[in-house]
Amino acid sequence: MINSPTRPAASLHEAVREEIIARIRNGTYQPEALIPSAAMLGEEFGVSPITIKRALRDLQSTGALVAVAGKGTYVKKRTRVLRRLDISMPSYEGTTIQLHSITREKISDAAMDSFNPPSDAMLCVRKTVYADGAPFMYDATYLSSDVSDDIIEEFGEVFVTTALERRGIEIANTDLIIDAAPASGKVEEIFGIPPGYPMLRRFYKFTTNSSAITVFGVVQAPFDQLACSISIPASSKLR
Repeated sequence: MINSPTRPAASLHEAVREEIIARIRNGTYQPEALIPSAAMLGEEFGVSPITIKRALRDLQSTGALVAVAGKGTYVKKRTRVLRRLDISMPSYEGTTIQLHSITREKISDAAMDSFNPPSDAMLCVRKTVYADGAPFMYDATYLSSDVSDDIIEEFGEVFVTTALERRGIEIANTDLIIDAAPASGKVEEIFGIPPGYPMLRRFYKFTTNSSAITVFGVVQAPFDQLACSISIPASSKLR
């Protein structure tokens, strides 16, 4: 029981929150397991349902718990993936992809303005990349809308750059921008995170050996699920 006549209400939900966190860390509440209901936790801790719900909301906002309407609250599975940040060519060995959509739309994110993207609508390929059966990256790729149909058919199976390379269109130059932003839209559903959860974003521009094709895009992942590494030879000079 956590309730105490001398403990202020503001600290009660914090005590509940810390106890739930401790149970997650020590394995009492396993990843993807359903935790007790707010009513059951309230009875166990000797606090009101409002206090329990406040503590659960805090843990949902940090991504520790996920609430599923009509089912209950679950411990979120945390998988941190370390990927090499290859500035010459992205590598996603051992991963699988799920195609969501292929549409025609304009690049609207202001973070890409420094890439000087075209103002016309482009072909947009949206997909999720999975590692060990769990999503770790959401990718939106933009390229010329007049690419051939046979290339488009491959986008559901391989990455855009791989499909282009098969036809002799190779990456000649790579520009990257890395930032962070609150989660919104599709990524909330894919990663099971609340609105506003911090996301690591990597914007890219691939200039190819074809003057007609330049590839733009952005990959997103929850900040606590993806880390990037890079190795620079001692002989390299940063400009």
